[in-house]
Amino acid sequence: MSLWPWVVLAAGLAYATKLLGYLVPPQLLEHPRMTRIAGTLTIGLLASLTAMNTFSSGQSLGLDARLGALAAAGLALWLRAPFLVVVVAGAAAAALLRMAGAA
Repeated sequence: MSLWPWVVLAAGLAYATKLLGYLVPPQLLEHPRMTRIAGTLTIGLLASLTAMNTFSSGQSLGLDARLGALAAAGLALWLRAPFLVVVVAGAAAAALLRMAGAA
């Protein structure tokens, strides 16, 4: 069996899910509990994405320069540095650690 029917089915389901979002009543979306849940879910998803990209290496855990870059960026955030400084600090830490052989 070809893969294309599954791709079309997944695209249709994604479109139907997005279309269902427009049918939700505005009163439900403006409720304070829904706003709090949406904000919490966003933070949780971003944290899990960051953790997966930092600690995973294919199918296994890997501790490499990405962990040092995350620590440097976290330190810059803790010191309330501007966003551009946070990004440069993380990139510089990763580059220095990779040059030192942390791969």
